[in-house]
Amino acid sequence: MYRADEGIGFLLRYENIAWYENGAVRILDRRIYPVKIEYVTCTKHQEVAKAIKDMVTQSGGPYTAAAMGMALAAYEARDLDDGKYLAYMNEAAYTLSHARPTTVKKMEGVTKRSLKRLAAELEKGTSRNDMPEKLFEEGIARLNETYENYDRVAHYLADKIPHNGTIMTQCFAETIIGTLMRECRKRGNEVKVICPETRPYYQGARLTASVISDMGFDTTVITDNMPAYVMKQKNVDLFTSAADVITMDGYVVNKIGTFQIALAAHYWGIPYFTTGSPNPGHPDISSVEIELRDPELVLESMGFKHTSDKVKGYYPAFDITPPKFVDGIVTSKGIYSPYNLKAYFEGE
Repeated sequence: MYRADEGIGFLLRYENIAWYENGAVRILDRRIYPVKIEYVTCTKHQEVAKAIKDMVTQSGGPYTAAAMGMALAAYEARDLDDGKYLAYMNEAAYTLSHARPTTVKKMEGVTKRSLKRLAAELEKGTSRNDMPEKLFEEGIARLNETYENYDRVAHYLADKIPHNGTIMTQCFAETIIGTLMRECRKRGNEVKVICPETRPYYQGARLTASVISDMGFDTTVITDNMPAYVMKQKNVDLFTSAADVITMDGYVVNKIGTFQIALAAHYWGIPYFTTGSPNPGHPDISSVEIELRDPELVLESMGFKHTSDKVKGYYPAFDITPPKFVDGIVTSKGIYSPYNLKAYFEGE
């Protein structure tokens, strides 16, 4: 089986994201990695959706989990009659794609792909017992395409990084982190990377920093209130992040904290490039719902409560960076201005 994850850090190897096998989906628990390496095993697609909602996997991980969850749903439904079978698979697609509100549009793309493969296999007369493996194969094919796509993104982004330069990231940009480091290594560019910790789940400290250091690059973690000062002191050349949503009017919706780093980068004259694709399902920023998560999570750190009982928390999971502070949207087709994202779709 062909896999495009060669040379990528442990965390981004396919079986360490989400993996379907023998009637179960195994998901690496990113909430505790790398302190512990443990997997959550799901035997129902609803459990996969709950794992996504509960942040067992984050960044690009939920999309892989959703694809594997569709394979699991096919296993669950294998003995249903024809009408109930299709209804069950469509219900599973809805459950998985709506696990978290801000990313529904992108998640629907994953589950619809699985449903399309399902329909094609049914048309060919594929056995119900073989359907989970077919949807698993579709999930792997999607991963391969994603990694190959981000190889192209990495090529364009790497062009913007000076030789042996320093970059700052935000949260965990998943595939682009691994492919960008792989591209820099090919070019002999020994970049240094500074990772804000990204509370309350510390994805920057635990996930991004782990992947980059696993691949042999100089990696430094800073707290979330340090970026503006550190940018100047450490001569940061470029700030980059992924995006959970890029609206057609050029706004970047990403992990909370991205906006303030973009503001600091703008002040210091440091370019900010975000990676991803504009989403026509979000014609403007008013179409995006910002997820509010459990406020108790900001009153603790890795399970240790550090505030008094009368103190309240507030936890928006994402923030919004206006196009004014975005120097370019880096895609597999090239780099686009946030003010002209329709150009991305021209010629399709």
